[in-house]
Amino acid sequence: MKKLQTLLITVFCISVTSLFAQDDLMSLLDDQTEDPIQFIEATFKGSRLINGHTVQTRKHRELEFLISHRFGRVNSGADELFGLDVSNIRLGLEYGLTKFLTVGVGRSSFDKTFDGFLKVKPLKQSKGAKSMPISLVYFTSMAYKSLKNQDGFEDTESKLAYTHQILIARKFSPGLSFQLMPTLIHRNKVEEINGDNDQFALGIGGRVKLTQRVSLNAEYYYRYDAPENPDLFNSLAIGFDIETGGHVFQLHFTNSRTMIERGFITETTGDYFGGDIHFGFNVSRVF
Repeated sequence: MKKLQTLLITVFCISVTSLFAQDDLMSLLDDQTEDPIQFIEATFKGSRLINGHTVQTRKHRELEFLISHRFGRVNSGADELFGLDVSNIRLGLEYGLTKFLTVGVGRSSFDKTFDGFLKVKPLKQSKGAKSMPISLVYFTSMAYKSLKNQDGFEDTESKLAYTHQILIARKFSPGLSFQLMPTLIHRNKVEEINGDNDQFALGIGGRVKLTQRVSLNAEYYYRYDAPENPDLFNSLAIGFDIETGGHVFQLHFTNSRTMIERGFITETTGDYFGGDIHFGFNVSRVF
């Protein structure tokens, strides 16, 4: 009888120890199988919100060809076919050197401007084991006006301008994204009376998904300490993104006629609410 009791007690102790060991093993496995980092993709569908850049960068060894087009002012009347007789165009190439670094070049017909830029993404929105609430991109560019015989802009140095931006974005849901764009523009020479070489601005913009392939986008840049000039206005743009396979087709209405930061942030001469609106589009193809 005593032998049987001893055997039962031994079996019980081994069983309890085994159960605790299994619990410890399961806890260890749970710790090791914690949710992996899940990066948030497609905060915006393209590298442009409308005029300005988004936090989207190209993947490693991915090449994008971008055509941006702005017609004349819609209120120019029937004689100008409501702006369709006038055309400003920018052709650009963007390439992903790494998944965190994109470089790009472009050429605009307005002022025959060449531009080049870098986009660096140190932070990407994520959830899971490590959560990051925002995506952050540093954008810097240089633009050169190659237009000849422009009074006051005879030497190379006077034709250069530089842009520095911090792009801060968050995708709140599959259908809603928002972005802030604190910006510094430096122009080596300005045309405006009492104009400053340095112009600070804050851009705000967002995207609301309407259907599986269509979204509504908006973008606005407020200039701080802007010179008192009745001929200059803050840039405003409203438009639609349309996804068509490998293309992102953007249709929009804006009071800015140029497609680089120097132009649409500091040199917009149209009053959106006065009817000085340009119809335009961006179309891109990724290879």
